[in-house]
Amino acid sequence: MQAHNEGPPRAHRSWEPFRAAAVAGEGHAIPMRDAVLPDRQQKWCDRDVVGDRGPVTNDIAAGSPASDTPSPIGAYIGDPALRAEWDRRYADRTQLWSGRPNGALVAEATGLTPGRVLDVGCGEGADAVWLARAGWDVTALEVSGVALARAAGHAHDAGLTVHWVHAALTEAALPPASFDLVSAQYPALLRTPDAAAERVLLAAVAPGGVLLFVHHAGVDAKQAQENGFDPADYVWPSTVTELLDGDWEVEVDEQRPRVAPDGGAGAHHADDLVLRVRRLR
Repeated sequence: MQAHNEGPPRAHRSWEPFRAAAVAGEGHAIPMRDAVLPDRQQKWCDRDVVGDRGPVTNDIAAGSPASDTPSPIGAYIGDPALRAEWDRRYADRTQLWSGRPNGALVAEATGLTPGRVLDVGCGEGADAVWLARAGWDVTALEVSGVALARAAGHAHDAGLTVHWVHAALTEAALPPASFDLVSAQYPALLRTPDAAAERVLLAAVAPGGVLLFVHHAGVDAKQAQENGFDPADYVWPSTVTELLDGDWEVEVDEQRPRVAPDGGAGAHHADDLVLRVRRLR
C-alpha cells in the first residue's frame, strides 16, 4: 500500500491533502534492498493481495494514465518500509486492481447524500473516481506513491478533483469529525493494543455521518496461520464494533455474497463482511 519522511516532525505537521491539479511530478518505486517491513505487515503482504476495486460501473481506464498527468506525490507521513513494500507491489504490475469501484461501496453509498468522504487505502483510485463522479468531495488516503500517481492520473483524465493524502492512516492527523462518509474497503490495517486504527476511523466521521468498513469473509484462520499469516493481527469489522458506544447506530452488520470482479487481485473472494455504522452525535 506505504522513503524517508519529509518535512517537519509529525507533531508539527498540519493535515493538508494534495490536489492532483496542483502538484507536478512523476511517481516512482522505492528500492527494496534496505527496506525491512514489520513482521506482521510483511505476512499480510506475502499472502495474496487483499481487496479489489470492485466490479460495478464507471470504470477507470485500464493500465497507467497518461504520463503527462499530474502526480500527488509529496511529503509522506508514515513508516517508510511499509510505503516501500506497497510501492514495489504496485510497480510490479501496470495495473493491480480491476479498475472498477467496490461493489459494497456502490451498494451502500448510492442512497447517501453526497458530502465529504474519506477513501482509506484508495489504491489506484477507482472508488475515489466513482465517488467524485457521484458528487462527493473526495479525500483519498494511500501509503503507496506509485498507486497515488496512478489514481491522480485517472482522476485528471476524468476531469475530476480529488484531494490526495500520502500517509498511513494513523499518522495522517486527519481532521476529527469531518467526513460524512469514511470508506475502508479491504484495508490492511494492523491491530494495536490501543486500537489506534479503529479509533482514527471512528474519529474521522462527522455527526450524522457513516463509517463503511468492508472486508473479506470466510478467511480460514488455521490455513492462514500455517502460511504465516494471522488474521487476528488485523482490523476487522468486529474489532470496530467492539468500540461502539451510545453515540453510534449499527445500520448494517452482515456477511453477503460479493459481486466478483472480472479481474484484478482478490477477485476470487466470494463473500464480504459489511459494516455500516452511523454517528449519532
